[in-house]
Amino acid sequence: MADEKSDEPSKDESKKVPKKTAELEKQLEEARQKADEYLDMARRVQADFENYRRRTEREAEDRRKYATLDLVKELLNTVDDLGRALENADPEDPLTVGVKGVRDNLVKIMEAQGVKEIPSEGRFDPEFHEALATVEADEDGMVAMTAQKGYTMHDRVIRYAKVIVTKKKEQPAPAPEEGPADNAQEIENKEQ
Repeated sequence: MADEKSDEPSKDESKKVPKKTAELEKQLEEARQKADEYLDMARRVQADFENYRRRTEREAEDRRKYATLDLVKELLNTVDDLGRALENADPEDPLTVGVKGVRDNLVKIMEAQGVKEIPSEGRFDPEFHEALATVEADEDGMVAMTAQKGYTMHDRVIRYAKVIVTKKKEQPAPAPEEGPADNAQEIENKEQ
């Protein structure tokens, strides 16, 4: 029975087991770290792709919204010309009525494309107005006159309103009052 193998490991084998276990644990830890790195990398790639998808959707939406921008800019001048023609025309003239109808139709078409006129009354706003000149008035920073109407398209300025802005009148500085001491000084200066 001495030749029979026992179920117990030999002394050489028992020394190798803890060493192999430690080595396997080290490999397992390295594999976990690699897995975490790959998972982190996959999450970043997924987030980058999601950001890219959102950005391209936004850009496509902007292209759709502003696809007619060049045409609309060209039509603005025509609408302005028709408006100036109507300012000096006889409102009872059939030709004037027809021109007004054409202008109104163009305005409706542009409104359907998201175009709105920029209000030019009230306080000067550099986000919507371009100052061409200033005139003196009682209050500072108000729009005195509109030289050219401005427009927005979907909340983006496509043409700034060209305006003349008020500047507060400067009050002349009061002249210094001459007192007796000033007169005496002047007399001394003249005598010398």
